Amino acid sequence: MERTLLRNGWVIDTEPAPVVRPKTDVLIEDDRIVAVGPELSVADAKVIDATDRIVMPGLVDTHRHTWQAALRSVAVDIDLMAYLDLVGGVLASRFTSEDVRVSTLAGALECLDAGITTLQDFSHIQRRPEHADAAVAGLTEAGIRAVFGYGYSVAAGDQRTPSEVRRVRDQYFRSDAQLVTMALGPLGPSYQRLDQTIEDWRMAAELGLRIFVHVGSGPVAHRPIETLRDQGLLTADTTYVHANSLPDDELKLIGESGGAVSITPAVEARMGHGAPTVGRLAALGVTTGLGVDVVTSVAGDPFSVMRATLLTGQFGEGVRVSPADVLRMATIDGAAALGMRDRIGSLSPGKQADVVLLRTDALNLVGAVHHDPIGAVVTAAHPGNVDTVLVAGKVVKRDGQLLSPALRPTLDAVAAAAQRLAAGVPD
Repeated sequence: MERTLLRNGWVIDTEPAPVVRPKTDVLIEDDRIVAVGPELSVADAKVIDATDRIVMPGLVDTHRHTWQAALRSVAVDIDLMAYLDLVGGVLASRFTSEDVRVSTLAGALECLDAGITTLQDFSHIQRRPEHADAAVAGLTEAGIRAVFGYGYSVAAGDQRTPSEVRRVRDQYFRSDAQLVTMALGPLGPSYQRLDQTIEDWRMAAELGLRIFVHVGSGPVAHRPIETLRDQGLLTADTTYVHANSLPDDELKLIGESGGAVSITPAVEARMGHGAPTVGRLAALGVTTGLGVDVVTSVAGDPFSVMRATLLTGQFGEGVRVSPADVLRMATIDGAAALGMRDRIGSLSPGKQADVVLLRTDALNLVGAVHHDPIGAVVTAAHPGNVDTVLVAGKVVKRDGQLLSPALRPTLDAVAAAAQRLAAGVPD
């Protein structure tokens, strides 16, 4: 048994609600948290001094197209339709399987570097079988906890391949206890024919896969949640992405079904998805997680997303969410949106030891723990404050440095891929 003791930190836990506990220890045995409290007496533990550190659950990104790391900032000044044309219609067709692997690996390492310990990778680059193999390899090598979402591409046409989905599941995902697990990312009722949606939902149920799906009012089904309900497909194991254009009664149906919504406020604002939904979702009691979505258009760190959530929420309908509400969305509620609330999202004993330590002696955070540590995490912190990251009890970042031996070669490979992918693309 390997023991790690995080000693004397400013602990922020999130379950049942965000709370701050000064001068508190966290004891980890192997991959699990076993105790949280002041001055824990432990023998034979490796001690990490957490003095002047915020100790908190690892952050959860509930929606990211991780394969687009090599396309960073290619679409910062265009709307959604232009993005789909450029990225889905032009650049995606240039991706080799190695591009998919190194881009996914780079994106996952970026997550770890910024304090994201769990990632939902909506991998809609499955144009060839080797693309799925490459994406899974990238996530696995990174050492992040991830839900690999086998996705279909709108630009590539009808990519529904049940035999290929089954192959990937059988080859790589034999246990829900492993660090990288699998889900399905179908086009869904908003973007494809109803008969195809029914086939996809039945396949997910047969294979035991959670569904992650983009939803909006149209262009196919203008009431997609009602459409799923009428077909008996509205179940708790579904996470709906964006949903900006859905009316309240559709959002209410999601909540009543036990499903969840993943919002990506920075991208939704930048690309014009519609008014922010966070206040409406909060008012309706719908479980809500946060996501980066695409680094083609916005920053890839969770602190930017939390700030975007807090700020854009002031302009939408519904209740005004607080920093504590937003931190819940980035942790325990995000875990619930992935169907993983029993495993991650808080520092409760028995949960997986996915933990982040933030420096409080940095210029942008100094003194904040004496006023409002939770507010400081949401409104003031940035990836440079992330000192230490543990995933399943394993230290993957220490003293501000990622420990992955893949970091340097991955940076070089992504830089080369980006240069080649950008060749010939108009400014």
